Amino acid sequence: MHGCPAGSDNRSFSGRPWQDRTADTATTLRFAQRHGLPELLAGVIVARGVAEADLARYLSPRLKDWLPDPSSLPGMDALADRLAWAVRHEETVALFGDYDVDGQAAVALLARVLATFGVRVLHAVPHRLRDGYGPNERAFRDFVAAGARVIVCLDCGSTAPGPIAAIANEADVLVLDHHRADGPPPGVHAHVNPNTPPVAEALSTLCATALAFLAAVATNRELRRAGFARAVSNGVLLDLVDLVALATVADVMPLVGLNRAFVARGVEVMRRSPRPGLAALATVSGVGIETIDAEAIGYALAPRLNAAGRLDDAGIGVALLMTEDAREAQSLAQRLDRLNRDRQAIEAAVVEAALVEAERQVAVGRSVLVVAGKGWHPGVVGIVAGRVRERFGRPAVALALDGETAVGSGRSVPGFDLGAAIGALVRQGLVVKGGGHAAAAGVTLAASRLGAFAEALDAAWGVTGEVQEPVVIEGRCQIEGVTLEVAHALARLGPFGPGNAEPLVEVAGRVASVAAVGAGGAHLRVILAGEGGGRLAAIAFRAGGTPLAQGLAAARGGLVRVAAALRPDRFHGSEAVGLRLVDAACA
Repeated sequence: MHGCPAGSDNRSFSGRPWQDRTADTATTLRFAQRHGLPELLAGVIVARGVAEADLARYLSPRLKDWLPDPSSLPGMDALADRLAWAVRHEETVALFGDYDVDGQAAVALLARVLATFGVRVLHAVPHRLRDGYGPNERAFRDFVAAGARVIVCLDCGSTAPGPIAAIANEADVLVLDHHRADGPPPGVHAHVNPNTPPVAEALSTLCATALAFLAAVATNRELRRAGFARAVSNGVLLDLVDLVALATVADVMPLVGLNRAFVARGVEVMRRSPRPGLAALATVSGVGIETIDAEAIGYALAPRLNAAGRLDDAGIGVALLMTEDAREAQSLAQRLDRLNRDRQAIEAAVVEAALVEAERQVAVGRSVLVVAGKGWHPGVVGIVAGRVRERFGRPAVALALDGETAVGSGRSVPGFDLGAAIGALVRQGLVVKGGGHAAAAGVTLAASRLGAFAEALDAAWGVTGEVQEPVVIEGRCQIEGVTLEVAHALARLGPFGPGNAEPLVEVAGRVASVAAVGAGGAHLRVILAGEGGGRLAAIAFRAGGTPLAQGLAAARGGLVRVAAALRPDRFHGSEAVGLRLVDAACA
C-alpha cells in the first residue's frame, strides 16, 4: 500500500526534528512591500533578524563595507614593517605553508604579491607522511642556506616553538596562523593569530589566506608611505581574493560578515578572469568556471587540491595556483584529479571499517566516537571522521595506527569545541600534540592511550547520545509558487555555507515518483505533483538506502511536506528551478 500511514504526520522520514522559524505573515508582507522584495525572500530576511539598516550590505556583500584596518589585528603592524623592510632592501623571503588548501592558497597569494614587489621568493609545504604537520627545522635551514632572511609561516607556526627558536638567530620568523594556541611561540619576530591572546574576536573566523591578504594590504600600505615605486593599487590586490574565497570555503569558515564578502567577491573574480590553475581544475572537475559558486568550490575544487596534501606532495597544489601557463595548469589539474580518485578509493575502504567500529561504540554507549585502524592512510582520516560524525550525529575522531603511535583527525558537532578539548589534553600530557578549530582538530598520541583519550573526550563533551541537528524551516510555498524568479531571489542570500545556511522552504505535494539515481543509486530523484497540476523535480543527495528514501518510497501517491532548498538548475545552457530535498514528512 502506498501513501502515508495514519498518525505519522508529525514524524520526519529521517527522524530529525523540524524547527519552524518562519516569520510572521503580516510583518513579512510589510517588509516585502516596503523594500520591493518577493514575499518568500522577505520572510527569510525577517526570520534571520536582519536589521533594515543592514539590508543593502546583506543582500550585496561588498568588501569595502566589511574590510577592516589590518592594524586592528595584534602583531600585524610588526609583520608588515618587517616585510616592507625586506622588500625595500631586496632580501629573500621564504614562505612555509600548511599542506591543506588554506596553506597552499596562502603561499600562492603572498608569493604573487611579493614577486610583484620584486622580491625573490622561496616556498615550501611539508609532506604529510614524511614531515608531519607544521614547520620543521630542516626546511628552515634549507631556506637560510638558500639566502632567506625572512621566513613566513602560513596556516601554521603558532605551535612550533622548536623550529622557530632554533632558527631565530639566523632569520626573522613571521607567523600568519588561525589555529588556537596559548600565545606567540618563543623566538618569533611577529605573530598574527586572531585566536591567541589577545583574541581578536571580530576576526577570529578568518582563515590563514584571509590573514595573508590583510598582510599584503598592510605591507603595500607601508611601502606606499615609504614612497616605494613598485607599491600596487588596491585593485591589483583585490584580484587575489579568489584565493581567499577558495581557502575560506575549503577550510569550512563561517560565511558571515567579512568571510561572506570575501567569498562573494572571490567567486566574481573566478568567473570573470579565472587564473589558469583554477580554470583547469574546474574543467577536470566538470564544473563550468563561468557559473562556479561556493558549493562547487567545496565539492569539486577543494577536494582535488586537498588530495595532493593527503596522498602526495601539496606542492602540486601550490604550483597549480601559481602557474600562468595554461598547458602546465592542465597537466597539474589532471594529476590532482587522479590523486582525488585514488583518495576516494582509499577513503571508501577505511570508511567501511570505521562505520562498523563506530556502530559497536554506539551500542555500548560511547558518546564521542574514536575509531582507529592499522593500515589506515593518515591522509584520509579527517574525511573518515566526518563521515562517522555525519552518520551518527556525534563528535568523531579517526586515527591511523603506525606501530606505537596513533595519528588522526576529528570532526565535531555544534556546541562542542573539539580543538579546545584536544588542546586541553595536550596540556594534561595525555596526547603528544594536537589542536585546531571548534569543528575540526588533529591529534597525535601513543596508541596505548587510545582508551583514556576516548574517555577524556566523552567527559569533555558531557553529552550522552546523538545530537540531531534540526531541519530549520524558514519559508513555505506551494508547488505552483516555486518559480525560477523566486529561486534567483533566494540566491541573493548567498554565498551559502557554515553560519549562513541555504534557506529551507517547506513545500507540500504528492509523491508522483521516486527513483534512485547516480552511481550505485546514491541519490534520489523525486517528482512532486501539486493540487493545481504542477509538477516539480527534487533531488536528495546521498539519500539512497536511508530512512528518508524508505519513507518517500512508502509515501508514493500520498501527500508529503518536503524541506528543500530552492535553486536555479543550469543544464546545457538553460535554467529551470529545482529542489534540493533535505527531509520529508507526511502531510
